[in-house]
Amino acid sequence: MTRIAANLSMLFTDAPFLDRFDRAGAAGFDTVEFLFPYDHPIDVVKTRLDRNGLRLSLINAPAGDWTAGERGFAARPSKRAEFRASVEQAITYATGLGCPRIHVMSGITAGEPDRAACEAVWTENLREAADMAASAGLFISIEPLNSRDVPGYFIAHQDPTLALIQGLDRRNVMLQFDVYHTQIMDGDIIRRIERLKGAYGHVQIAGVPDRHEPDTGELNYAEIFAAFDRTRFDGPMGCEYNPRGRTEDGLGWAAPYLRTPA
Repeated sequence: MTRIAANLSMLFTDAPFLDRFDRAGAAGFDTVEFLFPYDHPIDVVKTRLDRNGLRLSLINAPAGDWTAGERGFAARPSKRAEFRASVEQAITYATGLGCPRIHVMSGITAGEPDRAACEAVWTENLREAADMAASAGLFISIEPLNSRDVPGYFIAHQDPTLALIQGLDRRNVMLQFDVYHTQIMDGDIIRRIERLKGAYGHVQIAGVPDRHEPDTGELNYAEIFAAFDRTRFDGPMGCEYNPRGRTEDGLGWAAPYLRTPA
């Protein structure tokens, strides 16, 4: 059965971050995800989750100076210390907020050593992160990002990323299947959903090519949701899109999946 989560870093952005929890709950969501909660104390965020009856499905580990273009550290040999500190902080927040999964970003590797060196440090970093997360009962998500939106990102395709994950030999590290990024880079979405069954632990959705609501663009989300159902994927799919207008006005497509009509 299809379940969805509001990505509060991209939805309801006409409101301050903490007020987005109230908006998501009022719109009928029962689960949320977001990138970086670190500007707010854990207890403050937890209060917003609890008072709206919301579960938290995913946070990102700190990824550096976002406005300056940084997108994480895992594959950057020059950022080993920053990487470990980011994972430690993310584990503290995930544990405090009851969040089962952390997206660890691999980074833009321009200016770093060659690909082999970046891959070696990525592998070492992710094994360390996986072991730290496992001690807290948490999962790590690894997401390829498309090279049109994030040029120079270390991983951009599903299959090579899965091969890297499998090489880690860590059961709590899983692929993050973002339909938007995957369609741009790899295509063949439905067959890929079926073929990679069991490899992905988290899913995100958006329309392609403009990253708006999933009721526009080149993808048939009714068929995509049915494909995920056939694989028995039962996690909440993160709505990681840029609304065309006010978030609530664009939730008609989501009405069957919300607690109350949008």
